[in-house]
Amino acid sequence: MCGIVGYIGKKKAEPILINGLLRLEYRGYDSAGIATMEENGIKAVKNKGRVIGLLDIPEINKLEGTVGIAHTRWATHGKPTDINSHPHLDNKKTTAVVHNGIIENYIELKKFLTDNGYEFISQTDTEVIPNLINYYYEKENDKTENSFLKAMAKAVKDLKGSFAIEVLNNDFKDKMFVIRKDSPLVIGKGERRKLYKFRYPGDSFFYKRFLSFRRL
Repeated sequence: MCGIVGYIGKKKAEPILINGLLRLEYRGYDSAGIATMEENGIKAVKNKGRVIGLLDIPEINKLEGTVGIAHTRWATHGKPTDINSHPHLDNKKTTAVVHNGIIENYIELKKFLTDNGYEFISQTDTEVIPNLINYYYEKENDKTENSFLKAMAKAVKDLKGSFAIEVLNNDFKDKMFVIRKDSPLVIGKGERRKLYKFRYPGDSFFYKRFLSFRRL
């Protein structure tokens, strides 16, 4: 079963995200990955296999960002492969997404996006999400946070199914955007950091205060 973790704070995100994923291993998974917001944009490291295997990938040592998202995947659409692992990025590599749940109408959305010039490299339902957000964001007159939120809202309105989603975008380097429908998602708050998790507060490892999201 998939699990997601996100972090915003003052500390390096990568070890905190890895620790979070290790705490979710009991749920079962076949691949794992993380993405952090770096000075020159989003960088993702992912692989088929165990969470600990991410530490063997040289690129992970270059991640210094303090904002990031992470995911353990249990394959539903597409085989367990590095490419099918989360996070997924849009074609322009400006938006990254981790997602728990099922997008029931992803085939129709994939065709719509393909007809509009988008290309796909994975077999997953998740890859439509960052590209759909990008499609709507490109249509906005400006590139403000409000415009990005509008694009996210339009994209989510098109999705059928249940989901918990975390999103990074290069235009907002100190922000993470999250939304859920039916799937649980909570925020753990510390003095200088926030942790976003798919699951319940009982999975916590260093947060005492949690906020739950209202269901769409």
